[in-house]
Amino acid sequence: MPVTSRTDSFDVLVIGSGIAGLTYALDVADHARIAVLSKRVLSETATRYAQGGVAAVLDPLHDSMEAHVQDTLTAGAGLCRQDAVEMVVRSGPAAIDRLLERGVPFARDASGELELTREGGHSTRRVAHHADLTGEAIELALAERVRSHPNITVLENHLAVDLITRGRTARGTGKAAPGSKNDRVLGVYVLDVNARVVRPVTARVVCLATGGSGKTYIYTTNPDIATGDGVAMAWRRGARIANMEFVQFHPTCLYHPKAKNFLISEALRGEGGILRNRRGVPFMADQHPLKDLAPRDIVSRAIDAELKQSGEECVYLDMTHLPPDFLAERIPTIHATCLGFGVDMRTQPIPVVPAAHYQCGGVQVNLDGETSIRGLLAIGECSCTGLHGANRLASNSLLEAAVYAERAASKTIKLLQELPTDGALDVPEWDTGSAGDPDEAVVVTQSWDEIRRLMWNYVGIVRNTRRLLRAKRRLELINQEVREDYWRFYLTPDLVELRNITTVALLIVEAALSRQESRGLHYSSDYPETDDEHWRHDTVTWRALS
Repeated sequence: MPVTSRTDSFDVLVIGSGIAGLTYALDVADHARIAVLSKRVLSETATRYAQGGVAAVLDPLHDSMEAHVQDTLTAGAGLCRQDAVEMVVRSGPAAIDRLLERGVPFARDASGELELTREGGHSTRRVAHHADLTGEAIELALAERVRSHPNITVLENHLAVDLITRGRTARGTGKAAPGSKNDRVLGVYVLDVNARVVRPVTARVVCLATGGSGKTYIYTTNPDIATGDGVAMAWRRGARIANMEFVQFHPTCLYHPKAKNFLISEALRGEGGILRNRRGVPFMADQHPLKDLAPRDIVSRAIDAELKQSGEECVYLDMTHLPPDFLAERIPTIHATCLGFGVDMRTQPIPVVPAAHYQCGGVQVNLDGETSIRGLLAIGECSCTGLHGANRLASNSLLEAAVYAERAASKTIKLLQELPTDGALDVPEWDTGSAGDPDEAVVVTQSWDEIRRLMWNYVGIVRNTRRLLRAKRRLELINQEVREDYWRFYLTPDLVELRNITTVALLIVEAALSRQESRGLHYSSDYPETDDEHWRHDTVTWRALS
């Protein structure tokens, strides 16, 4: 793979093009030259596949800020940051207004008011939606505005490889001690997938909006792009990473041999769906007062226990007691997709299983999205804001992304006035060393498959120390092999992503091993109780650089 002497330079570089990245870019674009980096095409993001909606207090007669705050804190199992929760919830209605202004067609009722639905963990209806394609509606509306803005350059099929800081460049150290007050971000080394070249793209501010890491697991609702890139890159440069043990498994993914990771939205249970075992017996009543609307961690563990006890491969979500016309109109995409697989939810229950869905941990940030590296921000799923704590409340993720994008944008405008412009272009080209063309693609495929399967089997919904240690030993061996291949071969997207999921998998395992209790999404059969005295705090790690 050749390198190029060309260096692109911008004021701000946004890595990722979901609701967080696009909202941030639009908010900053009137003040700076922006580049939006997308691994695939601009709209191929996790946002696009979000079905449910955006939670916010939009009906003051039946809802309140205090109720939304309390629901979030309850779901978060004692680890939410109170200030983050209150800030996000109180910013919710204004965030919805801005999405409406940017063309998002949220559903309305017959009187013209926003139509609100209810999802698991919420005490009332507060979720604005666009049928069951909310994410797609948001993504397309924002992408259209981004493409038409004169100050925004869209770089599609460009994969971020590593952050460039004053402390660290491609292979060696830079001009400042890593992690010192003089260290700051300078840009990113980028793999241009079509041209097959790696080059630096410099910027005074870099915003990570890279989404989650669901592809670390073999069963996931996430798209193929969800390989934990932002967390892995930030960790390699010494940024603080928090709460990676809290991986949310969505309780209901369509179980069918030909269905690839198709999510059955929580909205179905919000509208009255009932989880049943193969014998048709509902089983959530004994698990939680909210029954089928319990928080996701509780529902996922209940399904996991039901499957292990019965030996069956799936449970069933029953919608057959609801009006058939209502189902076809309220959730048309899910209805049509299920029909395509031979399941008519109007007359038969939907077979479902849990699947890795959302990363509650990530790059630790403050209320403005700032990381521990100057000039580096993180927003959306790749960040850890403190909103979700140990378990995310349904439909709070799109809300968090929109709110933190706006706050990070305001902070960025101030940073651009503070950060010096000198030296931003003074970065070395990518060093290929003695790399050559990859000779065995099967090595990447084997390692990828092994990681995802062992993570599912050993680091899933229910964990124990023995399985976690077994996973760690295998991951450390794979990590060593990946490091060798990384500098031996020219980079490909598969090799870059393999490197990232290996890093993220190890971060998840090590965080899970360190937390010797059960809380929220982290359940250990060795430590089944919640220990507030010793463990009511974040699990924070960072790579020590020298």
